[in-house]
Amino acid sequence: MSLLLTLKDAQKDAMKAKDKERLKPIRMVLAAIKQREIDEQITLDDDGITAVLVKLVKQRRDSYTQYIDAGREDLAEIEASEIKALEEFLPQQLSEEEIIALIDSAIADTNAAGMQDMGKVMGVIKSKAEGRADLGKISGLIKQRLTA
Repeated sequence: MSLLLTLKDAQKDAMKAKDKERLKPIRMVLAAIKQREIDEQITLDDDGITAVLVKLVKQRRDSYTQYIDAGREDLAEIEASEIKALEEFLPQQLSEEEIIALIDSAIADTNAAGMQDMGKVMGVIKSKAEGRADLGKISGLIKQRLTA
């Protein structure tokens, strides 16, 4: 089943259950998908929808951090619940070992020798890890590997 259909089914289920906390982030995702489709005049596939989900989760995490720093636990709690609801639709996250294996394989495939090859390595990994791992964390691990 496509990710869009899964989201729409989840929206229907949340509406039937009168679960407003779950319904709000699902509607937000569907609206963001529709907005991107209209703006770019395309129909998003599962990879495009996953990219929208990743972006929304990243925004929520940033907001969560800012709310915690500002002492607004009430607002941070709302962001945390939205993150949890959105992550449900993302693919299974990669483990630490899988990330390291992916990095090692990308370095070997691109014959990366130093930091000048960072872009090549990230290009290979991005398509495989999008939505399945934090690309910022992966970037840091790649830098460690290439400078060591």
